[in-house]
Amino acid sequence: RTAGRRADAARNIAMVLEAGARLLAEDPSASMSAIAAVAGVDRGTVYRHFENRDALVCAVHRATLDAIDAALDHARLDNAPVAVALHRLAEDMIALIRRNPLSPERMRGNPEADRRVDAQQDRVERFFRRAADEGLIRSDLPDGLALALLRRTLELLATQTELDPGPAADLAVQTLLHGIGER
Repeated sequence: RTAGRRADAARNIAMVLEAGARLLAEDPSASMSAIAAVAGVDRGTVYRHFENRDALVCAVHRATLDAIDAALDHARLDNAPVAVALHRLAEDMIALIRRNPLSPERMRGNPEADRRVDAQQDRVERFFRRAADEGLIRSDLPDGLALALLRRTLELLATQTELDPGPAADLAVQTLLHGIGER
């Protein structure tokens, strides 16, 4: 019985965090009641797990940043072949963006989130420097451009729901490494 309640509580928290991420991406001022409604739970359930709206928002941000860290780890940006790492990252991030469209830039404003977003961006920038050193991307791109192109490409492909994350990642890698010209 206790295990069943814990499983229900964990499922409720996951639904609240996912609903919170979707609503906060659309409306940063979304209320706890609105998040509860989208999650399919009552307000009391949300308040049992989160003291107030700030605590809920922090939990949504933390869960999102944890998921991004997991995608970065899975990609093995430091040691997998560049195209393989880029594909893994693209596939995981497209799936994540579809579930949780909350942009890291929207999470800025508290020191922990700022530190984590900066660290994640640094990891990707180091990966792009490695890709340039290995001759897979241009080395003369302005700072931040490769990261911005990656982010926008993944956000756009995440909206192409007729493509599963794998084929969408194929398209992302092809586009990022070879452009949109004829092959």
